[in-house]
Amino acid sequence: MTRDRDSLLHQTRRPRLLDLFCCAGGAAKGYHDAGFDVVGVDINPQPRYPFEFIQADALEVSLDGYDAIHASPPCQGYSAANNIHQRTDHPLHIGAVRERLIAAGVPYVIENVEGAKSSMINPVTVCGLSLGLNVRRHRLFECSFPVMVPPCTGHERDYLIVFGQGGARTRAKQIGRTAKNGPILRRGTASWEASCEAMGIDWMRRPELSEAIPPRYTEHIGGYLMSALEYEEAA
Repeated sequence: MTRDRDSLLHQTRRPRLLDLFCCAGGAAKGYHDAGFDVVGVDINPQPRYPFEFIQADALEVSLDGYDAIHASPPCQGYSAANNIHQRTDHPLHIGAVRERLIAAGVPYVIENVEGAKSSMINPVTVCGLSLGLNVRRHRLFECSFPVMVPPCTGHERDYLIVFGQGGARTRAKQIGRTAKNGPILRRGTASWEASCEAMGIDWMRRPELSEAIPPRYTEHIGGYLMSALEYEEAA
């Protein structure tokens, strides 16, 4: 009887996932929806993080006791804006993070912006448009397990991008033409409510939303991660 009960508890336990550099919890919500209990870690206070939170340095916090780990190292050093302004003061943590995650010995995910592609190993590109969201936001995911993502399509439609203090529609109104017969466009701004709806996030403030991963991304990745854990357990 005891053995049967322990087996049942093991089968029904939600796997624990550690969410490093968690910010306000966009990635965490997706993993939670995929079936994980999530614990977030960030060096800064995150009062709106929706799950258990530890304020600590993600490069130093213990990785013991978790079934899987997600990490979103700071992206500024890899962003297009950083390259335009030729800044060199933003940290580049992906390599150091990967070493820690491999040493932890559990399945892992590293997420970052497109500019980080050369620093990542076989990343897949995820976009909201390919997952049924009305937002174009490309993010790279390096996964230690197989993952498939739908192709990124729908860029011709009137989607949203979310950045800075809100969002903007990409299908701008033409208000004239240049001397070279090119269009002069004015981009209209989207409401805060529309930006939240497009991202699938309703608990963050504007600066947090502009940096967040839509939960749908990690819900998709998390489904493959859950399958990888189940395969390991069965092996």
